[in-house]
Amino acid sequence: MKDETLTVITSNQGKYREYKKRLGDHYEEVEMSNVGYPEIQASRLEEVVDFALEKLATHSPLVIDDSGLFVDALGGFPGVYSAYVMNTIGCDGILSLMEDRDRREARFECVIGYIGEERKKFKGTAEGTIIEEQRGSKGFGYDPIFSPKGYEKTYAEMTSQEKNEISHRGRSMEKFLDFVRTTE
Repeated sequence: MKDETLTVITSNQGKYREYKKRLGDHYEEVEMSNVGYPEIQASRLEEVVDFALEKLATHSPLVIDDSGLFVDALGGFPGVYSAYVMNTIGCDGILSLMEDRDRREARFECVIGYIGEERKKFKGTAEGTIIEEQRGSKGFGYDPIFSPKGYEKTYAEMTSQEKNEISHRGRSMEKFLDFVRTTE
């Protein structure tokens, strides 16, 4: 794969930086593309990724992922709608919905879809809680309100290395890297 360019389909610079850092040693180049494609309304991240892979099949090799924050007290909301919810009500909106809630358990899920010589999906999950106020300035998205299980810090208070070792995307990316290493 050293002689290939891997395209990361995203408009999110933070996601792209994570991919480039982790995959840069395995590909000649890791580039970002904000190729437009229709997104479906689905109940599971895997369905969203499957649909995207179908639409983008001519652009291989590529990776695309879909991630979501699933808050137990909100019935799994925002889930597959996490990007839309972030763009409309943001972290403050989620914190407002969580006011006076005793149960604050949540999880991040990430499904990476890959097209190369074959199609594959890799899923990672990170359990944690929604804290009561935003903390930290690193990361992106819901990072300032999510504290992973076993940690006092939020994702936004962690270095990118700390976060990548335990995050949902880091876990799915580790599975993807295992696959990449076996095909080199």
